Amino acid sequence: MANRVHRPREDAEVDFILRMSEVPVLAYFIGTWPKAIEPSRVMDLVVGAVADEYAGRLTAVRVDITRCPAASERYGITGASSYVLLKDGQAVAQGTGPTSSGEVRGLLEDHL
Repeated sequence: MANRVHRPREDAEVDFILRMSEVPVLAYFIGTWPKAIEPSRVMDLVVGAVADEYAGRLTAVRVDITRCPAASERYGITGASSYVLLKDGQAVAQGTGPTSSGEVRGLLEDHL
């Protein structure tokens, strides 16, 4: 996973990143239970590549559903490998994965 992806450990850190970002935020939600690990790894690779490509135009945040339940609830996340694109703190698009980098790029191009 790219260094351009933030990995907050608690809800307060997620909130801080969202408040401080001057560019849109792509938050993706991962799980650490056995059935969620592989799809979460796929999303790590996809979002890492996209974060590198959109450096300076996008903030990427990896949110662990278990560690950050309030952030997950706020955006209606019910399962791992979901993602939300936020502009000015508001969700403008979301989806579930794992997905391809092409799909994520398409989403970004539609909303950036």
